[in-house]
Amino acid sequence: MSNSLARLTPESQGIASAAIADFVARLQDLHSFMLLRHGCVVAEGWWHPYRPETPHMLFSLSKSFTSTAVGLAVSEGRMSIDEPLLKFFPAAAPRKISPNLAAMTVRHLLSMSTGHDQDTTWQTFRRPDPFKNFLSLPVEHAPGTHFVYNTAATYMLAAIVQQVTGQTLLDYLTPRLFAPLGIQGATWDTHPNGVNFGGWGLHLTTEDIARFGQLYLQQGQGQGQQLIPSAWVAQATAKQVENGNDPHSDWAQGYGFQFWRCQPPGVYRGDGAFGQYCVVMPEQDAVLAMTGGVTDMQIPLQLVWEHLLPAMQPAALPANPAAHTSLSQALRSLAIVPLPASSASPLASQYSGRTYNFPANSETLHSIRFDFAAGNIRYRLLGGGPRRGTHTLAYGHSNWVEGSSPLLAGSTADPRFPRKVAASGAWLTPDTFRLVLCQLETPFIVTLDCTFAADQVTLLPRFNVSFGPTELPPLVGSLQH
Repeated sequence: MSNSLARLTPESQGIASAAIADFVARLQDLHSFMLLRHGCVVAEGWWHPYRPETPHMLFSLSKSFTSTAVGLAVSEGRMSIDEPLLKFFPAAAPRKISPNLAAMTVRHLLSMSTGHDQDTTWQTFRRPDPFKNFLSLPVEHAPGTHFVYNTAATYMLAAIVQQVTGQTLLDYLTPRLFAPLGIQGATWDTHPNGVNFGGWGLHLTTEDIARFGQLYLQQGQGQGQQLIPSAWVAQATAKQVENGNDPHSDWAQGYGFQFWRCQPPGVYRGDGAFGQYCVVMPEQDAVLAMTGGVTDMQIPLQLVWEHLLPAMQPAALPANPAAHTSLSQALRSLAIVPLPASSASPLASQYSGRTYNFPANSETLHSIRFDFAAGNIRYRLLGGGPRRGTHTLAYGHSNWVEGSSPLLAGSTADPRFPRKVAASGAWLTPDTFRLVLCQLETPFIVTLDCTFAADQVTLLPRFNVSFGPTELPPLVGSLQH
């Protein structure tokens, strides 16, 4: 696999362009996708304003990279997956060690079979010392006998890798994985104690995800060398534990070492919240990378099984220039539609230039001022860190205007500010102005309805997806006199 992925027509690689076009037409709430067949890119697309070069939050797709780091550390003789967890954290161990905690190994962390009855992530991170917190929790089941998706377990893996290598996951993987694959600019969010979160926090581009999947498809071979031991690829992607019995759910087909098994035989994937996917299809010699802001993650996968898999033929198909041209045009026109042009409110000049102040709120919004003629808002945030201060955000009329903004970014659990955004605005009624923000490095799209009345403005923020409520409490600001 070279650093430059070849681009070839779908037909040359045994897929009809029309089948891909049909698949793409049915996708909703995706931000990007890239389909590889026989190591070549046969189709790729980004829903404008999302772009190829912009990294995307991977959420739990990060786990598959953490698993890879563990496999590399094992291959270098730095650790074994059958070593007990307590060996790595003796100072954090509780005074009374239960038999189940004593029996927990690295293998159990990898396979999400730690024995906990429920996800321990909140309990692990609610206090400053996550290691003590994790080890102090009850382990209700014998490790290896009970599957619970437990992101804190992946964090413990990240800490173990850092302990045995002396490097963070990011630093350890860069020369061994990222650099050989041509992945540049990767970032990984970090706990205050200096450990990459492991179970989330990695930021990569769509093509980076595809390269990673292709490496696994090739049994760990890339750039003319064995970057990942083939034995680890086989072990990590095989079913290590049962995780349900629903034949129609891709979350109940078995779990490997931070990889999910899928409904079609032999297919596996890494995935992350809201539609971040790396799907590997060995029998079809194909890889599909996707990013998005999806509410039901089963839907895109089901479309893959119903439309793409049956279309993959063992031999090249006759060239079909017309179908390929049609597909190319469809891919170039992919877009998240900005707000349509609207007539200016007759009250716009009345509200423009006014400053509205807000009482203390969870978004730390102190004040806001609208300049409808210039197409921007100016707002001030309180609190600590880089979000604090006065910011200006420009927006487009019937188009997207790109910039950076930490407005309403606190709800997305991403500590990096400012954030790249694309904004579009329009009047819904004479007294309600709507602003839409695509937070371009995340799944999140924010809709902010601003309703003016007398000497007040009410802001109603809504998210397309969220780990909690998608609609936040209204923020009511009063005119500054």
